[in-house]
Amino acid sequence: MNYQILARKWRPQSFQEVIGQKHIVTAISNELSLLRIHHAWLLSGTRGIGKTTIARLLAKSLNCQKGITSNPCRKCIICQEIEKGLCLDFIEIDAASRTKVEDMREMLDNIYYAPTKSRFKIYLIDEVHMLSRHSFNALLKTLEEPPKHIKFILATTDLEKIPKTITSRCLSFQLKILSEENIFNLLKYILTIESIKFDIDSLKKISHHAKGSIRDALNLLEHAINLGNGKINIKDIVEMLGLPSEGYSFLLTHAILTKNAKKTMYILNKISNIGVEWEEVLIEILHFLYHISMSQSFPLTWQESITGNYKNKIQKIAKSIDKNQIQLCYQIIINGRRELKFSPSQKIGVEMTLLRAINVI
Repeated sequence: MNYQILARKWRPQSFQEVIGQKHIVTAISNELSLLRIHHAWLLSGTRGIGKTTIARLLAKSLNCQKGITSNPCRKCIICQEIEKGLCLDFIEIDAASRTKVEDMREMLDNIYYAPTKSRFKIYLIDEVHMLSRHSFNALLKTLEEPPKHIKFILATTDLEKIPKTITSRCLSFQLKILSEENIFNLLKYILTIESIKFDIDSLKKISHHAKGSIRDALNLLEHAINLGNGKINIKDIVEMLGLPSEGYSFLLTHAILTKNAKKTMYILNKISNIGVEWEEVLIEILHFLYHISMSQSFPLTWQESITGNYKNKIQKIAKSIDKNQIQLCYQIIINGRRELKFSPSQKIGVEMTLLRAINVI
């Protein structure tokens, strides 16, 4: 059985399927439609947001046998070979493992040979910022006057490390980090099509912890499906991500705001026995403080956006605790999160942060 992981199975195969990058898709599509074809593109952005995917779509668009188009047919031999990673005229190079100038010169020595059966020979250089200075110099000479049958697509997660002489010779596109809403909607759609049971809170947790990366989101989703034996539930998500339960997080928030140090330490000890990522304890408290503060400022509208089992309790705290105390507590915990790396241990850092909040607010 040839199982295909979700990140590959659901990789966009047309520009219409790309989410969250409308400005780039529109610009490239118009470029292809107008036949104003550049010789080099530079795609930058954090990991897992679609740089390689857009590069492959661009390669299909340039080499599709029906002609240069923003809507490749996906049926011709060239399109199918690019999708399967078998096209000899679409060369993917990992610059992280080929940083030496000898590697670059070897590649550039071959660019003058015509494509085997495609319109263009296309080089995708991934993590291009990892190239050495001499490699960049060698690449620069080719970028200045490339052969007509050659196209370059450069991809990087660190734009600042690429020389300006390189970036100035490329069409540069900076991909946006995907919003939690975009990721959530995609995960929901995928699970519906795959007929996998899920709950909304689980998808919200995954969408948040993906931190804008759709690949990370799909990998987390895959992990959650395996952990839940074919379905997704919040209990498995909490365990997988090392999160404190929603119940413990709310009790901690309430104990801090009511200045109950004894109860705070008791709950922290209970959490310690379960095993969590300690930074996540502070993050979950910050989420509750955020909802409490918003409920205070927008009591009529914000209550509709609060999900979970703590809607009424959040509203009750919002009415009984002073707004300034909530803001001060939030600030203390934000600072405590920054200071965790300086603490003897993360557990001690969390304990000291929460005790500081109790003593100050």
